[in-house]
Amino acid sequence: MNLAIGLSGIVLSLVGALSGIMTIIIGLRTSRKKLLVVGARYSWLVLAGMVIATFAMQRALITRDFSVKFVAEQGSSLTPPLFNVATMWSALEGSVLLWGLILAGYVVVVTVKFSGRYTDPMVAWALVVMFFVMGFFALAMVGPANPFQSFDPPVGYDGPGPNPLLQNHILVAFHPPMLYLGFVGFTVPFAFAISALITGRLGEGWLLETRRWTLFAWGFLTAGIILGAWWAYDVLGWGGYWGWDPVENASLVPWLTGTAYLHSVLVQERRGLLRVWNLSLICATFALTILGTFITRSGILASVHAFSAGNFGGWLLVFFALVVTVTVSLIFWRGDRLRSPGGIDSPLSREGAFLANNLAFAVFAFVVLLGTVFPLIVEALQGRQISVGAPYFEKMSMPIGFTLLFLMAIAPLLPWRKANSEMLLHRVEWPAWGAALSMVLAVAVGARGTMPLLGFSMAGFAGMSAVWQLGLSSRRRGIRGFLGRKNGGMVVHIGVILLAVGFIASSSYVDQASLSLTPDQKVRIGETDVTYVSSNTYVHSNRIEEEVLLEVDGQMLSPAVERFIASGQIVPAPDTRITFFEDVQVALLKPPEGEEQKIVIQVTRQPMLLWIWLGGLLMLVGAVLSIFPQTGRPVLREGTSEKKEVALREGVEA
Repeated sequence: MNLAIGLSGIVLSLVGALSGIMTIIIGLRTSRKKLLVVGARYSWLVLAGMVIATFAMQRALITRDFSVKFVAEQGSSLTPPLFNVATMWSALEGSVLLWGLILAGYVVVVTVKFSGRYTDPMVAWALVVMFFVMGFFALAMVGPANPFQSFDPPVGYDGPGPNPLLQNHILVAFHPPMLYLGFVGFTVPFAFAISALITGRLGEGWLLETRRWTLFAWGFLTAGIILGAWWAYDVLGWGGYWGWDPVENASLVPWLTGTAYLHSVLVQERRGLLRVWNLSLICATFALTILGTFITRSGILASVHAFSAGNFGGWLLVFFALVVTVTVSLIFWRGDRLRSPGGIDSPLSREGAFLANNLAFAVFAFVVLLGTVFPLIVEALQGRQISVGAPYFEKMSMPIGFTLLFLMAIAPLLPWRKANSEMLLHRVEWPAWGAALSMVLAVAVGARGTMPLLGFSMAGFAGMSAVWQLGLSSRRRGIRGFLGRKNGGMVVHIGVILLAVGFIASSSYVDQASLSLTPDQKVRIGETDVTYVSSNTYVHSNRIEEEVLLEVDGQMLSPAVERFIASGQIVPAPDTRITFFEDVQVALLKPPEGEEQKIVIQVTRQPMLLWIWLGGLLMLVGAVLSIFPQTGRPVLREGTSEKKEVALREGVEA
């Protein structure tokens, strides 16, 4: 029954998407507005189909319907309820189903948002593009990524359950959906960009239509990346949070290009410049989400994140090539209309800094993408396997990161069009003091090393610049002035700076050691005292947990190893002492053994790691603030005319 219901839902979505495409295109070609309205309403059919299919899959998982092949391969009667629900996105077919559900939701939200404008060709073509993307994923679910294939289970059959690493932490229920909300969300601005190219309406109108959609997608993708890093830190037990894994990189690359777009779009809105650049960036961001999905869903690499099934990877690669070909062709076709009305007057200007910022983001994205796909290219062309490790990414990304911090500091201080040296020296005074103070403070607390100190200094420079901008805004507009894209962006900048400081400190001054202990033994590692107190064994529905109790600097920690019953796989379960300035994480490498009950643990001390999570949270707060329109009426300063006040705001705040 679940098989029939689920497959019917997918077919319903496919029919809805194809019907929407044909109806809208016929309506556009014949100028029949009624058909445009009818075509838009097919979005509800698409969503209904995806909801039905998702309901059928969740019902099959919850009831352990092993006649569904996906449930037989990924489900288990031993899986706890929360992780049983999350099993849907723990393997390829279910994750594609989640992608389709989210995309269908976006299509409906777009149709509701533009309910009075279905006859506008810009909106109509955007819906055609979204229906086309939806049709591709629905067709894939009918074909190589079909989540409702049948299976004939033997009597007493029970499935293995999802990968143990995907059923021992609550974040698995939130991290993938957040990533998908970000990945899929970029379909909306991509659709409007293609629509602008098709209709020839290449001014700034399409930017205004999609600004908030891009922010939503960027915010969800940011949340997904941060939660993924938190999951890696809290689950894998290696003391890290970012390993430059190809699947991690697959989410980082579109985040970089999306961030570049959010910056350069300001230049087009204000000056009408960078039109080709903006269209290319948003289309590249969407294309990179497809490429990232290919990397994670094609089975070409081995990772806890990566899934494989049939030839779906080939489908994704063809779709990626189609997106790139169509985008490049349309940009060449509209080349004459994409010429900007002017140029950048001076490199020492707001738009000049934004352009440099975008180039840095583009180089960063290219460096990460090259390191990620290079082993795959070598294997495809030469048949040999190589690996590109963390040293490559760290060496290449460090100078780019410093450049971005510098541009993050200097760009808000520059006026549009052109800045003179006297103005720039005046505005850079407070940020320069912030840089100097940061370096002095870092040295005072024991920081050493040229690159870390340079990083702290640049972070102080950028942080003081953002605080200075927020101070000016709050003085002129009051507390409500924090709402809006400009000040929300400054809050995002502060979040990025906190994250950067946490990353620099935790990676530069990490202290890690492994040691053996017997009960009641006490050791000192650096400035950390560790005492082995006791050990316990707990039997859960799906796993057996061997836990040890340790006293770490007066706080009790209980790291463990867990052996999952269905698969027999053993995974770590570290525990962490968290403070504002330092984390101490303990992982149990070997559980108690022998008469002495000896254990082997790994202790990792990292300063300021909490700042990474706080910075990520602040980035999300800034993204939310940026969605709201600017509020609060500017207050005239005493003795300043309104005309002069506007000029001051144009130079200092705009």
